[in-house]
Amino acid sequence: MQKRFAFIDVQNTATTTQKLLGFIVDWHKLYEYLKEKWNCEKVFFYSGIDEGDTETAKEFDSLLKNDCVVKAKTVFAYKKPDKTISIKCVGCGKDNVEVVDMGYNRKSNCDVDLTVDAMEMAGPATEFLIFTGDGDFDCLIRKVLEKGTKVYIVSSNAGTRKPGINTKRLSIRLKALVDENRGKVNLIDINSWQIKIKKDI
Repeated sequence: MQKRFAFIDVQNTATTTQKLLGFIVDWHKLYEYLKEKWNCEKVFFYSGIDEGDTETAKEFDSLLKNDCVVKAKTVFAYKKPDKTISIKCVGCGKDNVEVVDMGYNRKSNCDVDLTVDAMEMAGPATEFLIFTGDGDFDCLIRKVLEKGTKVYIVSSNAGTRKPGINTKRLSIRLKALVDENRGKVNLIDINSWQIKIKKDI
Protein backbone atom coordinates (compact mmCIF):
# COMPACT_ATOMS: atom_id res chain seq x y z
CA MET A 1 0.00 0.00 0.00
CA GLN A 2 1.27 3.46 -0.95
CA LYS A 3 2.15 5.91 1.83
CA ARG A 4 1.60 9.56 1.05
CA PHE A 5 3.45 12.51 2.59
CA ALA A 6 3.04 16.29 2.08
CA PHE A 7 5.99 18.71 2.24
CA ILE A 8 4.92 22.37 2.32
CA ASP A 9 7.29 25.22 1.47
CA VAL A 10 5.10 27.72 3.35
CA GLN A 11 6.63 30.98 2.13
CA ASN A 12 6.68 29.96 -1.53
CA THR A 13 3.11 28.66 -1.33
CA ALA A 14 1.82 31.74 0.53
CA THR A 15 3.43 34.09 -2.01
CA THR A 16 1.88 32.12 -4.88
CA THR A 17 -1.64 32.18 -3.45
CA GLN A 18 -1.57 35.77 -2.15
CA LYS A 19 0.30 37.65 -4.86
CA LEU A 20 -0.68 35.61 -7.91
CA LEU A 21 -4.04 34.01 -7.10
CA GLY A 22 -5.50 36.48 -4.59
CA PHE A 23 -6.29 34.28 -1.59
CA ILE A 24 -4.70 33.43 1.76
CA VAL A 25 -4.21 29.79 2.74
CA ASP A 26 -5.71 28.58 6.01
CA TRP A 27 -2.99 26.12 7.02
CA HIS A 28 -5.38 24.20 9.31
CA LYS A 29 -7.85 23.72 6.45
CA LEU A 30 -5.02 22.60 4.18
CA TYR A 31 -3.87 20.09 6.79
CA GLU A 32 -7.42 18.68 7.16
CA TYR A 33 -7.81 18.47 3.37
CA LEU A 34 -4.52 16.61 3.00
CA LYS A 35 -5.43 14.15 5.77
CA GLU A 36 -9.04 13.53 4.72
CA LYS A 37 -9.03 13.87 0.92
CA TRP A 38 -5.46 12.77 0.17
CA ASN A 39 -4.94 10.35 3.10
CA CYS A 40 -1.53 11.83 3.87
CA GLU A 41 0.19 9.89 6.61
CA LYS A 42 2.25 12.92 7.64
CA VAL A 43 2.15 16.62 6.77
CA PHE A 44 5.36 18.67 7.05
CA PHE A 45 5.32 22.49 7.22
CA TYR A 46 8.54 24.46 6.61
CA SER A 47 8.16 28.13 7.48
CA GLY A 48 10.09 31.27 8.21
CA ILE A 49 8.66 33.39 11.00
CA ASP A 50 9.55 37.05 11.47
CA GLU A 51 10.96 37.87 14.89
CA GLY A 52 8.09 39.13 17.06
CA ASP A 53 5.36 37.67 14.80
CA THR A 54 3.49 35.94 17.63
CA GLU A 55 0.32 35.39 15.56
CA THR A 56 2.10 33.19 12.99
CA ALA A 57 4.08 31.45 15.74
CA LYS A 58 0.82 30.57 17.54
CA GLU A 59 -0.77 29.33 14.30
CA PHE A 60 2.07 26.89 13.69
CA ASP A 61 2.21 25.88 17.37
CA SER A 62 -1.43 24.82 17.09
CA LEU A 63 -0.61 22.79 13.98
CA LEU A 64 1.92 20.86 16.04
CA LYS A 65 -0.95 19.71 18.28
CA ASN A 66 -2.61 18.19 15.18
CA ASP A 67 0.35 15.84 14.74
CA CYS A 68 1.90 17.94 11.96
CA VAL A 69 5.64 18.30 11.68
CA VAL A 70 6.46 22.01 11.81
CA LYS A 71 9.98 23.27 11.15
CA ALA A 72 10.18 27.02 11.61
CA LYS A 73 13.16 29.35 11.41
CA THR A 74 13.63 33.07 11.87
CA VAL A 75 13.37 35.03 8.62
CA PHE A 76 16.32 37.18 7.58
CA ALA A 77 16.47 39.83 4.87
CA TYR A 78 19.26 40.31 2.36
CA LYS A 79 19.88 42.99 -0.23
CA LYS A 80 19.33 42.04 -3.85
CA PRO A 81 21.97 43.41 -6.24
CA ASP A 82 20.98 46.71 -7.80
CA LYS A 83 20.54 46.79 -11.59
CA THR A 84 22.34 49.26 -13.79
CA ILE A 85 20.38 50.24 -16.89
CA SER A 86 22.07 52.09 -19.75
CA ILE A 87 19.97 53.75 -22.46
CA LYS A 88 21.60 55.51 -25.42
CA CYS A 89 20.11 58.84 -26.38
CA VAL A 90 18.94 58.74 -30.00
CA GLY A 91 19.63 62.43 -30.50
CA CYS A 92 23.12 62.86 -29.04
CA GLY A 93 24.34 59.25 -28.78
CA LYS A 94 25.20 59.76 -25.10
CA ASP A 95 24.62 56.92 -22.59
CA ASN A 96 22.11 57.66 -19.84
CA VAL A 97 22.89 55.38 -16.90
CA GLU A 98 20.44 54.71 -14.08
CA VAL A 99 20.87 52.44 -11.03
CA VAL A 100 17.65 50.67 -10.00
CA ASP A 101 17.30 49.64 -6.35
CA MET A 102 16.09 46.01 -6.44
CA GLY A 103 15.12 45.96 -2.75
CA TYR A 104 15.40 43.04 -0.33
CA ASN A 105 14.57 39.35 -0.35
CA ARG A 106 13.37 37.50 2.75
CA LYS A 107 14.76 34.04 3.41
CA SER A 108 14.48 31.43 6.15
CA ASN A 109 16.61 28.57 4.74
CA CYS A 110 14.12 25.74 5.30
CA ASP A 111 14.96 24.12 1.93
CA VAL A 112 17.62 21.84 3.42
CA ASP A 113 15.22 20.55 6.11
CA LEU A 114 12.59 19.75 3.48
CA THR A 115 15.16 18.01 1.27
CA VAL A 116 16.56 15.85 4.08
CA ASP A 117 13.09 14.82 5.30
CA ALA A 118 11.91 13.95 1.79
CA MET A 119 15.03 11.89 1.01
CA GLU A 120 14.53 9.91 4.23
CA MET A 121 10.89 9.11 3.32
CA ALA A 122 11.46 8.35 -0.39
CA GLY A 123 10.97 4.86 -1.75
CA PRO A 124 8.92 2.74 -4.17
CA ALA A 125 5.89 2.61 -1.85
CA THR A 126 5.60 6.39 -1.38
CA GLU A 127 3.92 9.37 -2.99
CA PHE A 128 4.87 12.97 -2.24
CA LEU A 129 2.92 16.19 -2.51
CA ILE A 130 5.57 18.93 -2.64
CA PHE A 131 4.14 22.45 -2.29
CA THR A 132 6.54 24.78 -4.12
CA GLY A 133 7.26 26.44 -7.43
CA ASP A 134 10.96 26.81 -6.56
CA GLY A 135 13.29 25.35 -9.20
CA ASP A 136 15.89 24.61 -6.49
CA PHE A 137 13.84 21.49 -5.68
CA ASP A 138 14.41 20.07 -9.17
CA CYS A 139 17.38 18.01 -7.96
CA LEU A 140 15.48 16.64 -4.94
CA ILE A 141 12.55 15.54 -7.10
CA ARG A 142 14.87 13.80 -9.57
CA LYS A 143 16.52 11.92 -6.68
CA VAL A 144 13.26 10.74 -5.15
CA LEU A 145 12.07 9.61 -8.60
CA GLU A 146 15.18 7.41 -8.78
CA LYS A 147 14.02 5.83 -5.51
CA GLY A 148 10.61 5.05 -7.05
CA THR A 149 8.56 7.82 -5.43
CA LYS A 150 5.68 9.38 -7.36
CA VAL A 151 5.55 13.19 -6.99
CA TYR A 152 2.80 15.78 -7.18
CA ILE A 153 4.05 19.38 -7.38
CA VAL A 154 1.41 21.68 -5.88
CA SER A 155 1.78 25.23 -7.22
CA SER A 156 0.44 27.37 -10.06
CA ASN A 157 1.54 27.88 -13.63
CA ALA A 158 -0.50 31.08 -13.86
CA GLY A 159 1.13 34.42 -14.59
CA THR A 160 2.85 36.18 -17.46
CA ARG A 161 6.42 36.45 -18.66
CA LYS A 162 7.58 39.71 -20.20
CA PRO A 163 11.12 40.98 -20.84
CA GLY A 164 12.60 41.81 -17.44
CA ILE A 165 9.40 40.89 -15.56
CA ASN A 166 8.45 37.44 -14.31
CA THR A 167 5.15 36.93 -12.51
CA LYS A 168 5.17 33.14 -12.78
CA ARG A 169 5.67 31.19 -9.57
CA LEU A 170 6.34 27.79 -11.17
CA SER A 171 9.95 27.68 -12.31
CA ILE A 172 10.92 26.69 -15.85
CA ARG A 173 12.93 23.80 -14.37
CA LEU A 174 9.95 22.32 -12.53
CA LYS A 175 7.68 22.75 -15.55
CA ALA A 176 10.24 20.91 -17.70
CA LEU A 177 10.48 18.18 -15.05
CA VAL A 178 6.70 17.64 -15.19
CA ASP A 179 6.78 17.56 -19.02
CA GLU A 180 9.63 15.00 -19.03
CA ASN A 181 8.09 12.67 -16.42
CA ARG A 182 4.36 12.52 -17.13
CA GLY A 183 2.71 10.04 -14.77
CA LYS A 184 5.65 10.08 -12.35
CA VAL A 185 5.58 13.85 -11.71
CA ASN A 186 2.26 15.68 -11.94
CA LEU A 187 1.33 19.32 -11.41
CA ILE A 188 -1.65 20.13 -9.21
CA ASP A 189 -2.93 23.68 -9.63
CA ILE A 190 -3.36 24.96 -6.05
CA ASN A 191 -6.00 27.38 -7.32
CA SER A 192 -8.29 24.37 -7.92
CA TRP A 193 -8.21 23.80 -4.13
CA GLN A 194 -9.03 27.42 -3.25
CA ILE A 195 -12.57 26.81 -2.00
CA LYS A 196 -11.32 24.06 0.35
CA ILE A 197 -8.22 25.75 1.78
CA LYS A 198 -8.66 29.54 1.73
CA LYS A 199 -8.80 31.51 4.94
CA ASP A 200 -12.12 33.16 5.79
CA ILE A 201 -11.49 36.89 6.17
